[in-house]
Amino acid sequence: MSPASAPDAAAIPVNTAATGAPLVRVVDLSKEFPAGSTGIVGGTKLSIKAVTGVNLEIEPGETLGLVGESGSGKSTLGRLILKLIEPTAGAVYFDGRDLSTLGRAELRTLRRQMQLVFQDPYASLNPRMRVRSIVGEGIEIHKLARGREKEARIAELLAMVGMSADAMDRLPHEFSGGQRQRIGIARALAVNPRFLVLDEPVSALDVSIQAQIINLLQDLQEKLKLTYLFIAHDLRVVEHISNRVAIMYLGKIVEIASRDEIYQNPRHPYTRALLSAIPSIDPAHRPERIKLPGEMPSPMNPPSGCAFHPRCPYAKDVCDSVEPKLETGRGGHAVACHVFPAA
Repeated sequence: MSPASAPDAAAIPVNTAATGAPLVRVVDLSKEFPAGSTGIVGGTKLSIKAVTGVNLEIEPGETLGLVGESGSGKSTLGRLILKLIEPTAGAVYFDGRDLSTLGRAELRTLRRQMQLVFQDPYASLNPRMRVRSIVGEGIEIHKLARGREKEARIAELLAMVGMSADAMDRLPHEFSGGQRQRIGIARALAVNPRFLVLDEPVSALDVSIQAQIINLLQDLQEKLKLTYLFIAHDLRVVEHISNRVAIMYLGKIVEIASRDEIYQNPRHPYTRALLSAIPSIDPAHRPERIKLPGEMPSPMNPPSGCAFHPRCPYAKDVCDSVEPKLETGRGGHAVACHVFPAA
């Protein structure tokens, strides 16, 4: 992939709360996965358009919540940012450095600063490795400590996530889901990262445990000055932890704004539908549920114009043929919609 040309400044939503350069900057990022062909000799090659033309910035110390239905491209975007998979087009800048221009040695060094916490605490830990090896693996690979110093560092990391040093000699199956996720977080922190992609880190946990893990992540962020991309489909959790929220639909960002703006003044019809589905225990403040017809279209054959128009209750003729641009309005509130544009 060739380095991206300088982006149009208006294409990237502005974070008006920012005080300096962004830690993560994504420019026109796209990813297509090959999906065979039509089956005829010389037939059309098919592809899955997982992420299309995404632009966003994440400031140091910020938590950006990324929300969307299953299959919207959230996890793929997270892995593209970490360069775990190669983009089809576009670029990712980390602390001002274009990841596509880095050699293997430079990228390996930079990977210490970018880590991933997985969704499933049962599948993300090697069942044959003891906690000492799971948490200490990154320390060994990057040669950060040896011997007693390494053991002390592992014990420190476990204490940081609320576990005792006795856990070091145990296997993953001996722990609950919440404890396993704490081990996964300790593993991610072992190499002293600055940026974490949290890929639905609490969706596989009980509600009471979810709250504990969210509080732990917030405490660690404040203590270690971390920056988060928090991927989720639970809008209640996102509201609790995020500074800003980006809404993703069929591989594209359709709205991005501060947390309060998204929850109090949603613009895009898809965002409104998602928020209307949040359960409320207060009968007097239950929003009217917006039911969307059908299902999200296939990323192999996305609709023309606005990808959301086949399900949108407000769609106009222009929505069928013209793709709306993500435009930024007052306060950095950006939305891609012909009917409810940025104000």
